[in-house]
Amino acid sequence: MDTDRVSITVFYDGACPKCVKDRRFYERLAGQGGEQIRWFDITGQDEHLKRLSIDPLKALSELHLQLADGKILSELDAYIILMERVWLLKCLALLISLPVIRPYLANLYHQRVQRRLKESGRI
Repeated sequence: MDTDRVSITVFYDGACPKCVKDRRFYERLAGQGGEQIRWFDITGQDEHLKRLSIDPLKALSELHLQLADGKILSELDAYIILMERVWLLKCLALLISLPVIRPYLANLYHQRVQRRLKESGRI
């Protein structure tokens, strides 16, 4: 990957089969636009995350990404940024950013992640 073209770093849980599957799905949808994204597996990277002021436990339970300017976004803000970069997902990004829908989706997202982590014995 040409690191000069990377504009977003996505911190994902590489020990989670569903997370890896979601990453591959996104890469297929993004096509060449996906080349601007660096995927960073957080497994065993607690110290690196802390240096970036990312809580390792939060990194397990919320998607985090770092923009080219160094700004860290998490949870639905991170998903919205990723979705806005893929033509097929732009409408979905707009939908989940709506104030009426966003709190409901955030709650559902947290419930599902907590269930996944408990079922896998990671929390």
